[in-house]
Amino acid sequence: MSERYRKQILFDGLGETGQERLCRSRVVVIGCGALGSVILELLVRAGVGFVRFVDRDFVELSNLQRQVLYDESDVAHKLPKVIAASQKLAKINSEIILEPIVQDVTYEGILDLIRDVDCILDGTDNFETRFLINDAAVETNTPWIHAGCVGSHGQVMSIVPRQTPCLRCLMPEIPDAGSSETCDTAGVIGPAVNIVASLQVVAALKILSGQQQLIKSELTIVDVWDGTLRNLSMDSLNAGNTCPCCSKGERLWLHGKSGSQTSILCGRNSVQVSPGSRSKLILVDLAKKLADSGIVQQNAFLLTLSPFDSVHELTIFTDGRAIITGTEDPSEARSLYARYIGL
Repeated sequence: MSERYRKQILFDGLGETGQERLCRSRVVVIGCGALGSVILELLVRAGVGFVRFVDRDFVELSNLQRQVLYDESDVAHKLPKVIAASQKLAKINSEIILEPIVQDVTYEGILDLIRDVDCILDGTDNFETRFLINDAAVETNTPWIHAGCVGSHGQVMSIVPRQTPCLRCLMPEIPDAGSSETCDTAGVIGPAVNIVASLQVVAALKILSGQQQLIKSELTIVDVWDGTLRNLSMDSLNAGNTCPCCSKGERLWLHGKSGSQTSILCGRNSVQVSPGSRSKLILVDLAKKLADSGIVQQNAFLLTLSPFDSVHELTIFTDGRAIITGTEDPSEARSLYARYIGL
């Protein structure tokens, strides 16, 4: 075994057997932003043998405050996040097989991404992709580690199909558009990201080293500003086998029956994004939430946002529908929708 992992092997929780398992294991990290970049570095340094990582975005200056794998050179070259990450990770550990994929994760391709891995790690920034991951993980019986981080707080939940509750046991439906905070409306600090991602990797190391029995049915909630950490038992969730996903076999996101729909508006350099379930947005409340993100104008029927750090404009209607001007790329439009409206 490589001298590289000697200190890790000395840890009783892993030992040489656990390290050997890590070196043979395969993971996929979906999303390579704040959480994803920390996750990737920790996995590669720990010696996880094969790491696939997927992201649709490129590196921007505002990423550098918390996305630890990237630097100003990546911004200057406008590199896709997975390419920039791959270049850094290869220098950290040349023994690891890296598979960077520049791709939007959709129901049409997710099974190919997770088909041959032992664990999925959630580095995403939106509920729609998380619910898709949950469907695919339950369908293929693949463990996955869910997390989210906004402001100074975050949450982590390890999901082992047939052993623990799934994400839909915790949240039967995606929160309404505009009802949840995002990093672009509430901000986020780097220490929160690092702690939440570290908790995810701890859970992954347990699974990948062959100690899946150590995974508990818990939701961990941490706030680094307050200095608090709580573990909430999830044992009572789905006690009556009522979950539509893990108990009744429903796969709405995996089968493309739920999720936002996009359409390119011909001749307008715009994409319309329609959430999978219509909701009544309160524009006054949304305007307050977006006030620090850009120039906001509002009337009784719609709200427009011109973000400070973007050339795009978002026109948002009371039914949750939005027209994103300045792009004809549906993937980019969905990303902007998730950043500012939340889904």
